[in-house]
Amino acid sequence: MEEKKLRTGIFGGSFNPIHIGHLALGNYLCENGYVDELWFSVSPQNPFKQNQSLLDDSIRLRLVQEATKGYPKFYASDFEFNLPKPSYTVTTLNKLSETYPDREFYLIIGADNWAAFDRWKSPEAIISKFHVLVYPRLGYEIPDSLPQNVEAIDSPLIEVSSTFIRESISQGKDVRYFLHPAVYKIINNEGLYK
Repeated sequence: MEEKKLRTGIFGGSFNPIHIGHLALGNYLCENGYVDELWFSVSPQNPFKQNQSLLDDSIRLRLVQEATKGYPKFYASDFEFNLPKPSYTVTTLNKLSETYPDREFYLIIGADNWAAFDRWKSPEAIISKFHVLVYPRLGYEIPDSLPQNVEAIDSPLIEVSSTFIRESISQGKDVRYFLHPAVYKIINNEGLYK
């Protein structure tokens, strides 16, 4: 009998910073049987998009590591840091499959990204080889009929954005309840996003 592969969700993003919306969604996916574990894949700084407010790769990774500690189904991944830039999702997923043949990878994207999915690099290749889980986003409809391997997730709608958090911090607001306590502590102690 073939051993069942571990269903590993890949949730990519700049996580600038990671917040409770990311964590709550990941927790929902793990606890409701969509995936066995979830990797928060931190995207490196895109050399073509010099965003002044994007924290250094290593700092964003550290925030994700702190936020995911203590929950065995979460993992902070720097896998994309070692891939050619810019890193395309299709390249990342193919490399992950080669590196971890014991896992079955599920791409996790929001309805906003699904709406633009046909403009991604090799969308058909992604859908033919990997599962795609689409979670709801405010203002975006998930179509009733989706291609094979693509599934709509009925997760709670949690609209917190990293932009909102960065702007609030820069205005001196206390946003501790939007962040994991360990993440809030680092941001506060080190004066990040000030």
